[in-house]
Formats: sequence, structure tokens, C-alpha cells
Amino acid sequence: MLLVSLGATGGLRDADAQLQGSLARAGARVRMEAVDPPGEVRTFALTDLAWARAARAAARRALAEARPRAILYSSVTAALLWPAPGGVRFDAPAAGNRPGRHGTWQRPLERRRLREATVLAPWSGGALAEAPQRRARAVVVPVPVAAGRPGPLAQRDISAVTYATNPHKKGLDRVAAAWGRARRGEERLLVLGIAAGHPAARAASEACAAAESERLPGGGPAGEAIAFVPFLPHAEYRALLRRARVFVTAPRREDYGLAQLDALAEGCALVTTAAPGPYAALPIARTLDERLVAPDPGAHASGAGGLAEAVRTALDEPAGDLAQRAARLLAPYLPEAVDRVVAEELLPALLDT
Repeated sequence: MLLVSLGATGGLRDADAQLQGSLARAGARVRMEAVDPPGEVRTFALTDLAWARAARAAARRALAEARPRAILYSSVTAALLWPAPGGVRFDAPAAGNRPGRHGTWQRPLERRRLREATVLAPWSGGALAEAPQRRARAVVVPVPVAAGRPGPLAQRDISAVTYATNPHKKGLDRVAAAWGRARRGEERLLVLGIAAGHPAARAASEACAAAESERLPGGGPAGEAIAFVPFLPHAEYRALLRRARVFVTAPRREDYGLAQLDALAEGCALVTTAAPGPYAALPIARTLDERLVAPDPGAHASGAGGLAEAVRTALDEPAGDLAQRAARLLAPYLPEAVDRVVAEELLPALLDT
């Protein structure tokens, strides 16, 4: 079979590699055709067009060499200009994450493609619920989250971390302002996925300092409030999470929350806003500790202050059995559980079309 991998981010590339492995373990011979990244353009609509054209070229390249029994396009964008029908794997549809002018051409074509798809393989039930006019059989296939090796909180030397490869979408500005309100003494927030010289990183540092000055007009605590770490390989990312007490995030929209699921697996307390979107980690966070889920700042004026309060609660009043309860809730995301779904449901559905 052919897997057309858009791979626009490190997380998507890793998710596709894991899916390829699951399909292979289920007995399929899988060719993964990676899409050549197009050049940068100025708008979401043009960005999606460039990636869709690149995905079409990749699929044509693979189909010129062999005719697979099944095709699976990884992401709606990869399927928009497909040269042949197939299944569609997606974290979120354009109907949800491309509102207004950002999805003027994508949303109508998406409706057509989802009607024509042989199989739908969303990352979550929330993503499936957002998908319009679907007709094909749907199989929810989560992205695997490996079991963690969480150590005691007393041995963790990083106060808090956040992930901000896409700083606006991930709400880095909101997190930084909340951190300025919440931090005490030498506590420091580690921002992963962005370099210190990035404009959003400089803006985050300024937002944190402004919030801290407002809270402490006479001068804030000594020490660096925020530090930045550029892209890390996944193993190094997980190793940093094992050293952190809290993972904090305030996304404007969350299409899944893979970084948050990784953090939970490593025993971090997850502090988050109740972001819109098919946010798979959100119900887990609520189940673990409702106090750590703040209102969405986009919908509630109290959101920013609520996030700072939740951060302080996570640092001062951690749940002693959080890692054990998180491990139980993450059982459906373990690689062996996902392998069963792929072998028993997804692969038969793909080959039956």
C-alpha cells in the first residue's frame, strides 16, 4: 500500500512513521512517499495550496512506479488534489481549523474529498465529529504515545515547560503572561521548539516581564524567568519532560495535543486552557485534576488570570498519584493498543475497498 506523508511538522512526520510501522506489523508492505516541502508563502490558503500540489506530485511519482492495493493520504491537505482516491488520515479537518478566509477553497473541496474517500482514519473522535459530509467507513486511530518513565516530583529540576513550535497557535503569549503572574523565586519556564532569537520568543519574554512587574511593582525575583530551546529530537524532548513538574499550554485551538499526551506520560501535571478543537488531551486533563484546566481566554475574560492560578496550584499542590492515574488513562494510546486498531480495523477497511 501507499502512504502519502505530508510531514509539514516534526510531529506529523513522527506520526506517519509510527503509522507505517503499525501497518507493517499488521502484515502490509508499505511505501511511504514523503512530500517535498514547498517554499513559504504568506497566507494559510496559499500554504495549503502549495502543500496540496506537492502531495499530488509525490503521489503521482509513487503511482508511476507501482499500483498499490490501497492508498492512504496523511492529512486532508495531502488528499485535496489527489491523483487517485484513497483513505484519508487527519488530525482535524479544514472545516474546523481553516475558518473564514483561511479556508475559502479548502473547505468546499474537502467536503467532496471526504465523500469520495474509501476510508477515514481520524486521530480522534473529536476530529471525526468536525468532518463534514463523510460517507466512508471511519476508524479512529490515535497517534501512539509510548509509556513514560516518570520519576518522583522531588527529583525534578525544571519548574515548568511549554511547547511552542507554532507560537501563536500554541498561545505562547498567553503562557508567558500567566507565567509572569504565577512564578515565585527562581522558578523558570522552559519553552521548547523555538529559538531565543525568534520574534515570538522576544515578545514572550517581554510579556512575562510586564506581567511580573505589574504583580511586583518594586521589582521581581532574580534569575531568568523564561529560557528557550529550539527543536529537539523526540527522545530528548521526552527526557526533558521527565525533569519537569508542570507542562503549561494555552492554545488558541488544539487539533490533538500530542505534546500534552507525551507530558502526561512522563508524569507532568498538565495545566491547560479549555481550548476549542478536537483536543484529545483535554478530557484527560479534566479527569486528572479539574483545577488545572483554566477557561479559554478567547471566551472568558478571566482566562489569563485563571491560567496563572492553575499554574500555581500545580506547583504548590501537586497530586501525588498523578503519574499512575495518567498511565491508566493513556492506555488506549499505547503503541500496542494502536497496533491492534490498525491490524483489526484500519488495514482490513483499507484492503476491503
